[in-house]
Amino acid sequence: MNLELSEEQEAARQLAKDFVAREIAPHVVEWDRAENVDRSIVKKLGSLGFLGLTVPEEYGGSGGDHLAYCLVTEELGRGDSSVRGIVSVSLGLVTKTIATWGDEKQKQQWLPRLTAGEAIGCFGLTEPGTGSDAGNLTTKAVRDGDSYVINGTKMFITNGTWADVVLLFARTNDTPGHKGISAFLVPTDTPGLTRRTIHGKLGLRGQATAEVVLEDVRVPATTLLGPEGKGFSIAMSALAKGRMSVAAGCVGIAQAALDAAVGYAGEREQFGKPIAGYQLVQELISDIAVDVDAARLLTWRVADLIDRGEDFATAASKAKLFASEAAVRAASNALQVFGGYGYIDEYPVGKLLRDARVMTLYEGTSQIQKLIIGRALTGVSAF
Repeated sequence: MNLELSEEQEAARQLAKDFVAREIAPHVVEWDRAENVDRSIVKKLGSLGFLGLTVPEEYGGSGGDHLAYCLVTEELGRGDSSVRGIVSVSLGLVTKTIATWGDEKQKQQWLPRLTAGEAIGCFGLTEPGTGSDAGNLTTKAVRDGDSYVINGTKMFITNGTWADVVLLFARTNDTPGHKGISAFLVPTDTPGLTRRTIHGKLGLRGQATAEVVLEDVRVPATTLLGPEGKGFSIAMSALAKGRMSVAAGCVGIAQAALDAAVGYAGEREQFGKPIAGYQLVQELISDIAVDVDAARLLTWRVADLIDRGEDFATAASKAKLFASEAAVRAASNALQVFGGYGYIDEYPVGKLLRDARVMTLYEGTSQIQKLIIGRALTGVSAF
């Protein structure tokens, strides 16, 4: 086993690290307070190839392997998880899914724009009444000649108010459960589609999160992605890779917590010496460090499995479960090191904790990941 990074992977990591220092770090507090990331960041992400990682170059992608993608995602997560989410969703859930399931016309229509940052995508699966129970979604798409008419509501949609296209999941027949679900590529300027920004979030405050409402939205049948009735399989395959991206972002949060805790402990003095000299502070920091390494290795394993063409879904659930919970622990421990100053948003660790908390909820809660892992190990479905 060789864990040494290639020159290309190291270059991708350094490029992302420099980008974070230049374009993200100076604005993090401002964006968090304003609940709005500067949208110009999307074009900058595209120009550096971050929105085209692992996508074939013939469609405007920048190629590369999934470990390079994880390295970039980690650095973005270390800088600001709100920015990391733009890439994880638009590239990880939407662009890669079009590259895998789309026909040639759909690929030509969307991939060059998405990879360049000229367009952005969102993933329309979650509904007000169906979060973990995605197989029972109620949004309907009714066939009408050469078109589908779609009605329904999607909730907590990352990139929702910024997106140019929604990878939308809707029920196309009355078959109960997941077998009646299909996937569509719905342009957001289609009449009848409206969006509302969700404010007041605990974390990821700069991220454009929205409710998306579809009222008699008519789209041509050519917007159907993949075969009719295969939407649930498409969604689950996208989420399996998406969990790797979330895990990588969580490694970034945990690494940021470690960096902040070590730096502060070396500067802050109590009882006549730096608090880094106290064993209980060292314990907090060592716990963060172990979580960072363990989460990173679990995430890298998923990337390696994908690049070797092996089954990775269960490993992705393990990585997402551990890394998301580890990010919460790491940020909480770092806040403890900072003491009262950690509770003020001028310091980084409070935001890290707020951003980390949602990672245990979206793209499959920690409880759902445990069910997936348990089912894989026992062969018995818990659903």
